[in-house]
Amino acid sequence: MTTIRLTAAQAMVKYLSRQMTETGEPFLAGVWAIFGHGNVAGIGEALYAERDAIRTWRGHNEQTMAHAAIAFAKQSARRRAMAVTSSIGPGATNMVTAAALAHVNRLPLLLLPGDVFSGRGPDPVLQQVEDFADGTVSANDCFRPVTRYFDRIVRPDQLLTALPRAFRVMTDPADCGPVCLAFCQDVQAEAFHYPASFFEPRVWRIRRPHPDPAELDAIASLLKAAERPVIVAGGGVHYSGASEALQDFASTHAIPVVESQAGKSALAFDHAMNLGPVGVTGSSSANVVCAEADLVLGVGTRFQDFTTGSWNLFKNPRRKLVSLNVAAYDAAKHGAEPLCCDARVGLERLSQALAGRRFQPPSETLKAEWFAAVDPLTEAPADTNALPTDQQVIGAVQRASGPDTVVMCAAGTMPGELHKLWKAPRPGAYHMEYGYSCMGYEIAGAIGIKMAEPDRDVVCMLGDGSYMMANSELATAAMLGLKITIVLTDNRGFGCINRLQMACGGAEFNNLLDHAEHVNPSRIDFAAHAASMGAEAMHVASIAELEDALERAKTAAGPFVVVIDADPYPSSEPGGHWWDVAVPEVSSREEVAEARKAYEEQVKMRAGG
Repeated sequence: MTTIRLTAAQAMVKYLSRQMTETGEPFLAGVWAIFGHGNVAGIGEALYAERDAIRTWRGHNEQTMAHAAIAFAKQSARRRAMAVTSSIGPGATNMVTAAALAHVNRLPLLLLPGDVFSGRGPDPVLQQVEDFADGTVSANDCFRPVTRYFDRIVRPDQLLTALPRAFRVMTDPADCGPVCLAFCQDVQAEAFHYPASFFEPRVWRIRRPHPDPAELDAIASLLKAAERPVIVAGGGVHYSGASEALQDFASTHAIPVVESQAGKSALAFDHAMNLGPVGVTGSSSANVVCAEADLVLGVGTRFQDFTTGSWNLFKNPRRKLVSLNVAAYDAAKHGAEPLCCDARVGLERLSQALAGRRFQPPSETLKAEWFAAVDPLTEAPADTNALPTDQQVIGAVQRASGPDTVVMCAAGTMPGELHKLWKAPRPGAYHMEYGYSCMGYEIAGAIGIKMAEPDRDVVCMLGDGSYMMANSELATAAMLGLKITIVLTDNRGFGCINRLQMACGGAEFNNLLDHAEHVNPSRIDFAAHAASMGAEAMHVASIAELEDALERAKTAAGPFVVVIDADPYPSSEPGGHWWDVAVPEVSSREEVAEARKAYEEQVKMRAGG
């Protein structure tokens, strides 16, 4: 057997660079790295040696580097991924939040944190977390509950099994998620004679599981017997590449489609069967058909509480729940009848089994009434002296967008408004991280999207709260020359959660900057800050100026930031549904008591009372 003598870190990097997709691209587009003790001598040297085979980028924060990697994987429909390496200690634990985000969203991510000395000679090393009762524990054990596969490399030859397992997880449609290979820093530098065959290029094919015949027959029978079915499209439609199959299925059988945050843009907004966004941030058109549906067919959805209105949306007492999902865990949620298979294959097979069965199409007036209610919200304001709303900002961005625009966001006010109001013209035009609702994902996520699809126009929408949490990768975008447009709405704090606080009867407290107990008022010049990191940036005073700035952004060479002051209070009243946020049973505030009564009524309705 021919062998190659390499350090464990060299062997790992060489292996990573030779894992391929079915289309002939490297599965890992590159590695994000912040070097420190624990990875600079071992992994850092190995990445340098293989720099022509696998790219390395340097970011400014381990969490946001991982966010960029996650967004890349999401926009690539899980066909490709990235790796992220850090030192031990804070560098590693900075990535735990990102690991949780990838886990919740079922997205591939390879995390390579440095770890303590396997030999334990210099214990405790700098940044080592010591468990007084367990000598095998390190800070990296934090990754165990938020990764799909965790391994600690304590011997060089363990890579021979650990690396294939890692790629199996990242390319498995059902088990897909983040992987953590905690790499002991002394082991990174140890040499071993690896089989040469271990480094031969390997193609990882993403399988398309077909449905079990008995499950298919059962679901087809349920559908044939239904009178008012509805399809809930989730992120799995995108990952399966099933948008065309969904369109054909919905059109052939006249079944309305509603979209979750992850599923939005599965169908073009103006498709006759697309009734729009569903749930808490849904449209009236979508929520009406869901309330009346006697069969709910989820396709690639986790049935998260925002999608289901905390399971108070589907009100038909004869309602049956069916879940078409590649993951058995998701297919059986809430007592659903499972159809466990790939979304595209499942829809095609189910359509054949329905043998031309066509239902009564939804009323065309539902969408017309919805757009009539919300389109005025996005128009430019007549009063140019008033603070613009988030809806008006979205309208300006929509008017400036084209068919290749990708609008993206993550947390706060904008996700709900975008879910309701954004008109996505085609699949992949809407990118929302709302599984984990992680503030700080936005700027790094925009970088990942642009790296996945360089020819698309990427527009990142975020508030001042998210910007303050994680803005450092704006400098990375400038250094890499990535053209992204950032629309920053400054409503002076956490406007979204402030409204939720008020809706639950609470007093405005500790959310908006002007309501907090600060000695000095906040006077952040966001445009100047963005410009200091290398972006072209400007502050605008009106929607008209915003529209002019968005035109100017189209010719920018790198990141372009537009800051606009916004009103923190208005939200889209039309559409939407109840969300289960527990209100205190006891309070001195009358407003809380009233909110509790309303809450109990909704809980009673969910229980069938």
